[in-house]
Amino acid sequence: MTSTPRTRVLTGITTTGTPHLGNYVGAIRPTVQASRDASTDGFYFLADYHALIKCDDPVRIQRSTLEIAASWIASGLDTDKVTFYRQSDIPEVPELTWFLTCVTGKGVLNRAHAYKAAVDKNNAAGHDTDADVTAGLFMYPVLMGADILMFKAHKVPVGRDQIQHIEMARDMAASFNHLYGEHFVLPEAVIEESVALLPGLDGRKMSKSYDNTIPLFAPAAQMRKQIAGIVTDSKAPGEPKATEGSALFQIYQAFASAEETAAMARAYADGIGWGDAKQMLFERIDREIAPMREQYQELVQNPAKLDQILLAGADKARQMATPFIQELRHAVGLRALSSAHASAVNKEPKLDLPSFKQYREKDGQFYFKLVDAQGQLLLQSRGFASPKEAGQTIGRLQTEGIDCLDALSALLEPTAPSLRAALAQSIENLKYSKNMNSK
Repeated sequence: MTSTPRTRVLTGITTTGTPHLGNYVGAIRPTVQASRDASTDGFYFLADYHALIKCDDPVRIQRSTLEIAASWIASGLDTDKVTFYRQSDIPEVPELTWFLTCVTGKGVLNRAHAYKAAVDKNNAAGHDTDADVTAGLFMYPVLMGADILMFKAHKVPVGRDQIQHIEMARDMAASFNHLYGEHFVLPEAVIEESVALLPGLDGRKMSKSYDNTIPLFAPAAQMRKQIAGIVTDSKAPGEPKATEGSALFQIYQAFASAEETAAMARAYADGIGWGDAKQMLFERIDREIAPMREQYQELVQNPAKLDQILLAGADKARQMATPFIQELRHAVGLRALSSAHASAVNKEPKLDLPSFKQYREKDGQFYFKLVDAQGQLLLQSRGFASPKEAGQTIGRLQTEGIDCLDALSALLEPTAPSLRAALAQSIENLKYSKNMNSK
């Protein structure tokens, strides 16, 4: 009896600051809960290479790595049941980054959100377009692609602002697979609509860059004082208060049950005083966080223990990464010279294959197109609500070939009659190639 394959889920946290309540409800708590699902194979990492793009303070990066690792474990992550590692302990990741760099168009990276934002800021200020823009910032999506593709992640939980990076990783994987054979799994973004996006002390998004955070494992007295500083309106006790737009209410809701949230909403309507509301918020957060504080402090004070845990996780991760990077090295031609003759003799003629390109338009819909080796458009899809639906349709075309074209006609734009023969041949070539690569 064969077991059902587990879904591999991967996520990382950049090591640039002290974990705060926003990190906890947005990333740490959801991943800990997901890691307890027996059908999930979890990969969780400390993104310290990414930190170098944003931070040039070595002490801060080291301290943040310590605090985030301790926070994840104190919050309930069972490191024996997942693969938990530090990004910089996996040397195969930067090597894969270079492989992906060589198949990624510069034009794709020009459109990355972080790079465009930096360019727009410089242009608005009248500075040189690339002033203070490092190659690290520009190449950030490729490093993220390597993180994901190295471990053949099926799903990557991200915020909506990160969807673009998953789409880029899919493009990198597809480009590499087209050139060198099917090696990478194309990942899917998972948008957790139920995950809270916490406001900070001033009502803006809780963020280190705004200096408006509440540290996750701050001492109780410090947390109480910071909660007391949350910005509210000037309504007095007894006056009804609106939950909409209330940072205090939104933070409470992220920790409370549905019943507790409803009770707080009634208290708002009845005119609860802001001091009482802040005390209720403190008590609700502390009830969840207090039991974890002791283990967090113990781990922070014992960095050698954390090093041991992380190195064990890296060893586990490298059991997959090391043979995989060797497979990829061989695929691109970085091989022992003695294998050259055998490769030349045994190599089958390479089909001039077309390729599928997936992308997202401004309407929020996901599309794909099929282009031949010269870039001519052969097939265009209609819009899909999710990248998964688009990917499943591509999968059917690659697996079933021309036979499923009529069944999928409602999902595809009509193809020009002059291109139908080329389209049919291209789809059959893709089907043949997929079958050969699966043997």
